[in-house]
Order: sequence, then structure tokens, then C-alpha cells
Amino acid sequence: MTRRSILAGLGVAPGWLWGAKGDARLRDSFRKASRNGWLHVRLEGSPSEIGFQHGYWLSTEIATAHRTIAFELERDSRKPWSFFRDAAKQYLWPAVVAEYREEIEGIAAGVKARGSSLDVWDMVALNAWLEWSPYFLDWHAARNGEKTPASVTTADRCSAFVATGSYTADGKPVMGHNAWTGYANGVYWNIIFEIYPSHGHSILMDGYPGLIHSGDDFGVNSAGMAITETTITQFSGWDPQGMPEFMRARKAMQYASSIDEFATLMKTGNNGGYANNWLVVDCKTGEIADLELGLKNVTLQRTRDGYFAGANFPVSEKLAREETKFDLTDKGHSANARRVRWGQLLEQHKGKIDVELAKRFLSDHYDVIQEKEAPGERTLCGHIDLSPRGLKPWADEFAAVGAVQAKAASAAMLQQMTFAAAQGHSCGLHFKASQHLARHKQYAWQKPYLRDLPSRPWTVFQASARRPSV
Repeated sequence: MTRRSILAGLGVAPGWLWGAKGDARLRDSFRKASRNGWLHVRLEGSPSEIGFQHGYWLSTEIATAHRTIAFELERDSRKPWSFFRDAAKQYLWPAVVAEYREEIEGIAAGVKARGSSLDVWDMVALNAWLEWSPYFLDWHAARNGEKTPASVTTADRCSAFVATGSYTADGKPVMGHNAWTGYANGVYWNIIFEIYPSHGHSILMDGYPGLIHSGDDFGVNSAGMAITETTITQFSGWDPQGMPEFMRARKAMQYASSIDEFATLMKTGNNGGYANNWLVVDCKTGEIADLELGLKNVTLQRTRDGYFAGANFPVSEKLAREETKFDLTDKGHSANARRVRWGQLLEQHKGKIDVELAKRFLSDHYDVIQEKEAPGERTLCGHIDLSPRGLKPWADEFAAVGAVQAKAASAAMLQQMTFAAAQGHSCGLHFKASQHLARHKQYAWQKPYLRDLPSRPWTVFQASARRPSV
């Protein structure tokens, strides 16, 4: 009996093992057709094999996402893409450990195999996309006696929560998150990665083409550890002696088996880049945690009965005072308004919170300032494109910015390496690029990059497990 006939009997499509054109590096990997806007990609093997599979299966998406990210960085920073390539080589690459160097080199090899001219320095710079602005750029400007443009500012990314104990319907953790970003780059946050590395835990996470970490950070590993996060608004700080955030985030996702291990892996070599408030679930114990990771101020809270929420607000007043320009007393600011709304929803539904309620929370349009349904920058489902106020200093009035996708899961789902995900605004409102640009001509410069962002139905994804040895 041949290997292929055995696998066919097991229900495994031969293409999943052999890949395209018989390249052995694609063995045990696949890319599935789009499902409600999501691309499901499976990677398995050594770091270089995982990287090659990633680059090969997503070469088109990596090239298109790179084009958009490079344009946005160049426009905001007034520096060419070559600047970020050089900075990646000089400041980040020396701190990347061999395992992830090999994976990034593999991604570059994979896109090259599909005819792309992107190289390893493009891949490192793309992986660091979220920690260039303003973190590195502020540090670089101060070091060189320059002033960063006003357009270089922290993005207010994401709304998220974790709850457990008496707050949930079954007493076990529930987690939810929606990703906020510009719609031009956000349409590419549509990858479901399942990763089976040769060392560490297997991973199911959402992700971005070309990145070795999730980036918006929603995922679970085979040790029952699940994570998500929201950025700390108006944060500034970067340490050139530290390790890139993209590497620490991936390493923690791959190797953490407990909340303590996750916190240690994130804190070790912390460079301040892409400073986040991390929400963590340990499905084995039912414990949840909140790791607020500034550069100077780091706090870890944990509980088996309660909740933690994120909406870009600094949790620690000391961190807010010492590492941000954020006004904690400004009730009308998006981060503060959404913080209030999270408290209302989670207390109102205490004892009932489950995945279906998590989906409702992530689609919520209630503005606590106006005290009515009014989708905008102050609602958990972000719609800055509908806001006459914008979300300054990050986004001006009616900017094409807001929630681009959402995910939710219960502990039972996470323990099976499963979660539900929705592309676009999970509330059902569609974004039409041509209509938006016709109404707001000040954004005409986005036309080559801005695409429609339709609201898609919630879809459940599950890791397929390692292939059997035959």
C-alpha cells in the first residue's frame, strides 16, 4: 500500500503533504481556499521549513500587504522603506535568536520561490511594522536631534476582555478581541495560522501575511495558554538593547505553559516596542491575568474569579504618568469611554458570559458619552470612519480606521484549539471604499490601497492536529 493510499484512507488530501510541484519543504503544510474572508494556512516542521511554507503559500498576500505597509510608514515618517530595512538589519536582527532567524529567512526563501523580489531585510522590517511607529522612530529622532512628524503616533488598537469564575456561564474562562487598525492594511489581517514547530507547543492564532507572530495577538497553544492584547495609547519608549516585540510575542506563544512563563518570556529583553496590555488565559487552571507591559513599568494582575478588559487605556496611573501623554481624566477619549463600557457590559451580564455574549460585546455600538447607540471611535466595535471627531492624535475625522475583524472563544473551545472569528466589522456594517472616498475627498490619496471591508459571518476554526507518521 502506498503512502498516498494510506493517507487517502485517513481522509488526508495528498496535496496537504506534498504541496505544489513536489517540494519536500511543503510537506505537511497547506493553504485552504478563503472561508468567509479567512485564509487558513497550516505550517509544520523545522523553523526554516515553517518559514518557507509561510512565504510560499502567502507570497501574493505578503507582497500586497508589504506594499501597503511600506507606503503608510513612508508617508507617516517621511522616511523611505530603505530606512526601515537598514534599521531592521542594524538594530533588530542582532537580537533575533537563531530559531526565528531561520524562520524569517525561510519566509524570504518561500516568497522568492514564487518570484518575489522581497528579501530577508524586507521580512524583518515587515515583522517589526508595529514597533517602528512611534516607538523606534521617537527614539531614533531623539538620538539624532530630530523631531518626529505629528503623524508618528501610537495607534489605538483593539478592544478585548477575559472573564472567569462567577462572571461566566460555566465558571470557566471566556475571551474576546477585535482588532482596530487602518482599513487599508487591516484587510490583510485575515490569516488563520496553525503552526506545529519542531520545538515548543503547537499554535492556533489569527495573523498577518509575513509575520511570525499574530500581530493583533489572539491565539492559543497546545499547553492550554491563550492570549490577546490591546495597545497602550500615547505610549513612548524604546530600548535599543532589547529584543524585538515580534520575537518575544511569538516565543511566548510557542513556549509558555503557565501565566508566569508567559510573563517572563514577554518581560525578558523587553525593548518597549509595541507596548501592550496583555490578557492571558490558563485553561488548565481557569486563571486569567492582565500583564501591562510598559518599558519602565510592568504590572501583573491575576484572578480565578473576575475579569480584565482592554481598550488601549493605561491600567497603571504610574505608567500613564511616566510613559504616556494620555489624560486619564478625559472622559470623552475613546480609551476611557470604552473602559467604562466594558465595565457596564461585564457587570450587567455577570454569571452569564459565554461565547455568544462575547460576540455581542465585540459588536457593541453604545456610546457612553452620548448615552445611545452611535457607532464611532467610542464604541467597542470601532468605526472612526463614521466619527466627526476622529480618534486623535492617531486618526482624523472620518478616517478609514476601526475594527477590522473579531475573535471569541470559551475555555472548552480553547482546550480543543478552536475559536470563532469574523472578518470585517462583526456588527454587520459594511465598509465600501469607493463610497467613503466619494464622501471624504481628503482621503483620495488612499485610493490605490483602500479596499472594501465587508462584514462576514462568524466562522469556527480548529487546528487539524499533526499528521500521522506513515
